[in-house]
Amino acid sequence: MEKIYSKVEDGELLHILFKKEEINKARTDISPENQYLQLSALNLNKGKTFRPHKHIIHEKITDRAQESWVVIQGKVKAILFDLDDNVIREAILEPGDISITFNGGHNYEILEDNTLVYEYKTGPYLGQEFDKVFI
Repeated sequence: MEKIYSKVEDGELLHILFKKEEINKARTDISPENQYLQLSALNLNKGKTFRPHKHIIHEKITDRAQESWVVIQGKVKAILFDLDDNVIREAILEPGDISITFNGGHNYEILEDNTLVYEYKTGPYLGQEFDKVFI
């Protein structure tokens, strides 16, 4: 797991890159507990189950949207930005790899035809004009 911190604001976690090959135990918590967008990798064996449950409703407040991409098929170049809009890291994501943006900016370049990606982000989504500032 590669944690990418701001060069502008000391200690500010901006992004995480996580490769599928790093999944080596039953549960790997990827997001720090203090982040709004939570992500864990699960490596489970046949027959594993969980107690049926539902989640408790909490008032959750965040000051920005956070986003994650999971590559299912193909290749994606992740271009990650610092708080001052300068590129801080570029990485190639392959099937099973994940990028998470907690703060800072990002861009993605699709490197192969028929690339499939799951995108997760915090909501509610109120439209582009309320969600994005272009770099």
